[in-house]
Amino acid sequence: MWHRLSIAALLFALTACAQLPPPPGDAAAKRFETVPDRAVIYLVRHPLEPDFVAPVLLDDQMIGSTYRGTYIRIVVPGGTHRIAGFAVDSGLIVLQVQPGQIYFISQRTFGRPRSLSGSSFQLVDAQFGRSMVLGGTMTSEVVQ
Repeated sequence: MWHRLSIAALLFALTACAQLPPPPGDAAAKRFETVPDRAVIYLVRHPLEPDFVAPVLLDDQMIGSTYRGTYIRIVVPGGTHRIAGFAVDSGLIVLQVQPGQIYFISQRTFGRPRSLSGSSFQLVDAQFGRSMVLGGTMTSEVVQ
């Protein structure tokens, strides 16, 4: 009896850790192609970040959530755009972006275990940003 339970527990643990396939668009996003009449922003979280779900706003509209080791690809018209946390998260960054350019924003989260209390956003260089995206998984893509 214990033998069967041990095998069942082991199988459950292995399937719980199974990695999901990347979402559609993840491979295309990792080609880092510019868009002639739009700016591309990658909002990325490091894989060693705390395990918080962090909802994100773009220009006061909910665009999705980030998790450790993930990114959101955002395609917007040139101009000023505001990326911010939601609810208790008062972190934000305001960017002036140009069409045909790519920007990388690193989001860092903080709080108590399992309880997000905030984020900080920072513009990072292309080399670091690309490496973060290549090692991550896309959670969503936003095109305006």
